[in-house]
Amino acid sequence: ASDRAARLPELSYFFPAHNEEANLEPLVEEALETLPSLADRFEIIVVNDGSRDRTREIADRLAAAHPDLIRAVHHQANLGYGAALRSGFRAARYGHVAFTDGDRQFKVADIGRLTARIAAGDRPDVVVGYRIRRADPIIRTIYAKSYRLANRIFFGLKVTDVDCACKLFRREALEGLRVESGGAFFSAELLIKLRASGRRV
Repeated sequence: ASDRAARLPELSYFFPAHNEEANLEPLVEEALETLPSLADRFEIIVVNDGSRDRTREIADRLAAAHPDLIRAVHHQANLGYGAALRSGFRAARYGHVAFTDGDRQFKVADIGRLTARIAAGDRPDVVVGYRIRRADPIIRTIYAKSYRLANRIFFGLKVTDVDCACKLFRREALEGLRVESGGAFFSAELLIKLRASGRRV
């Protein structure tokens, strides 16, 4: 498959943000610059997961400055990663939904690699990115490999990097799915349930 981005008719892009006051504005600016090349229509959703810093204030200011493009969703308390992703999916209005983390570990342009794949002739429902070089300590690498193996053995989940926070979905593929996990297992549960319902991952 080509790495060249494919342009989608519409795209909802969201990211969870917990105490990300330093990253929030640069990430939104990057999204505003990049997303017009990836979709004819797009929206940016900031999911503020109970931040104690200026994340809420900055998110509201950005949303007020670009009311047609940016929305902020606020959790009063920190509900955790899974709950933040659930809120992002719920808020998304467009036919394709992508997310990354809010810590700028990924470039928004990386989503272009996913749009290229989702637009391919076999029409996958979900495209999951993976991190090429993970600068993790050895124990974490062993844990990650064990986790991936367990997901493969018990659930048949053949994904290189289950927890990679750079994913793209067809919105219709998500309809009717209920993901219960609040924490780190959210991504695995979501992908397992998508595959179980016959979606192409």
